[in-house]
Amino acid sequence: METKLRSNPVTRGKSRARTSLTSPDALVSASLVPPERREDAERVARRYAIAVTPAMASLIDPGNGEDPIARQFLPDPSELDISAAESADPIGDDAHSPVEGLVHRYPDRVLIKLVSVCPVYCRFCFRRETVGKKGEALLSASAFEAARAYVAARPAIWEVIFSGGDPLILSPRRLRSAVEAFGPISHVNVMRWHTRVPVVAPERITPALIRALKSAGKAIYVALHANHPRELTPQARAACARLIDAGIPMLSQTVLLKGVNDDEETLASLMRAFVAARIKPYYLHHLDRAPGTAHFAVAIERGQELMRALRGQVSGLCLPSYVLDIPGGHGKSPIGPTYLETDGDGQSRATRRAIRDFRGRFHPIGGACR
Repeated sequence: METKLRSNPVTRGKSRARTSLTSPDALVSASLVPPERREDAERVARRYAIAVTPAMASLIDPGNGEDPIARQFLPDPSELDISAAESADPIGDDAHSPVEGLVHRYPDRVLIKLVSVCPVYCRFCFRRETVGKKGEALLSASAFEAARAYVAARPAIWEVIFSGGDPLILSPRRLRSAVEAFGPISHVNVMRWHTRVPVVAPERITPALIRALKSAGKAIYVALHANHPRELTPQARAACARLIDAGIPMLSQTVLLKGVNDDEETLASLMRAFVAARIKPYYLHHLDRAPGTAHFAVAIERGQELMRALRGQVSGLCLPSYVLDIPGGHGKSPIGPTYLETDGDGQSRATRRAIRDFRGRFHPIGGACR
């Protein structure tokens, strides 16, 4: 498996990275972590993987202690503060994994973890206990074949989602092998790829990689994970354009994160940037309770406030669904906000229902809407 990233020199202040930074020493040498914080970073690195690509290193302002890019990728000692409410498998993948590497949570789709490594490691990752570990990074040939056979034997499976880790870290040859394995299954109509690569390593989105993803007669989608508008650099937008211009639609996924995007201006800017890049906002995820992530948590009520504010500011094209992955493996559910009001005893207003507009004002709708 190919994991080395090609890169260009990048600078911001004193920081300079020509290759991915994967250790506390490398982060200190690049002036992204001050020497006095080296020991803290080493403590985190003993438990969780670290990787910052040149593209992301170039965006970090080492002089800003609240930099939203740094917050996503640089180790923080708060990651070692783990509560009883947190879980190594917060969305219950294991409970829905009938064969190794495959998650079958919903009737018509499965998720396959092709690889357990990423070009960057997010400090809030819900799979942080399983990605970036030493050992075999690629799903074994036997496990991959078992996953393919599982899908082939179940006509109800309409969509296959490739994830990991980040599957687009793989070579075009390996990506092509996955597409060719599932492409001939007649009831699989959609193949979707979940990735950060177009943003964190845009140089990897080559013509060869794009060709590898395509499959005659199948709908291919790429879902991009990005959390802050600064991530959508000219290079990232160009990488996305290469995919879209080749006929591969793109969707976005964003995690609501304290100190990164938990304000109206940042979220609105991010969603507009997606749409301007021809990427449809798809999900705004409420943070999953992975170990050591409490410092990123935003209250659901605040998330709902932000969604109400977005509806008042941006085009409907820019609105994602705000969702919670229910702990224990029960799947995603939209968590609002709701705009219909009920009366004091909790019963729906049969003739006096009211709906809230984007300014927060209520309007009676009576029996006009049934």
